[in-house]
Amino acid sequence: MSISIDSWMEAYQKEVEYQFRGRIWLIGLQGSYGRGEATEQSDIDVVLILDRITVEDLQAYSSLLDRLPYREKVCGFVSGKEELLAWEPSDLFQFYYDTTPIVGNMEPLLERIQREDIRRAIHFGACQVYHMCVHNVVHEKSSEILKALYKSAVFTLQAIAFQQTGTYEKKKAVLMSYLQPEDRRILEIGLELKRQDTITSTDLTGFSALLLDWASEWIRRSKEHESF
Repeated sequence: MSISIDSWMEAYQKEVEYQFRGRIWLIGLQGSYGRGEATEQSDIDVVLILDRITVEDLQAYSSLLDRLPYREKVCGFVSGKEELLAWEPSDLFQFYYDTTPIVGNMEPLLERIQREDIRRAIHFGACQVYHMCVHNVVHEKSSEILKALYKSAVFTLQAIAFQQTGTYEKKKAVLMSYLQPEDRRILEIGLELKRQDTITSTDLTGFSALLLDWASEWIRRSKEHESF
């Protein structure tokens, strides 16, 4: 069933503003709906930043979401303002550029992101992909995990493109044009795997090898340039 994200966000905003009146710093949208690339399988990645967060706030927020349609698809990020402003800057880089603000101003976050944080985002992202790829080959041997790893690699590819060109591109089809051939290949495989229901054992091995080699290369390259 198709979701009208504009209508859903309007209902969401109304509920959130009623529940947390005067305490909202930011409401935003991330993920495929934020990029304009959503399908029927897409989650609704919504962002809510309040002045502060307590367990009672989280419980009230969960109950609020229960009253909205498509509850099973809702995920996203919730935080207090001060915690977000003190967040790891390499994570803030991705958060800032991947979030479409609906209510509030994100510029205070941008002030906290330096060029070194972009390199760290690349290094950390590549390390995570490498670690999970090794784990999957040895233990899980799961095609779904491999698909998820190629999907998560997109965040690192966006950081790589930003580092090289100064442009952050949310849309994958456009991101292609900002990537070098070896990086573009990872994105192409990820899009190809997304369209496949099953992956043969041969492809599982081959695509794992490509991803592992790519992550290994970027771990070393981003580490070598840590002083820049």
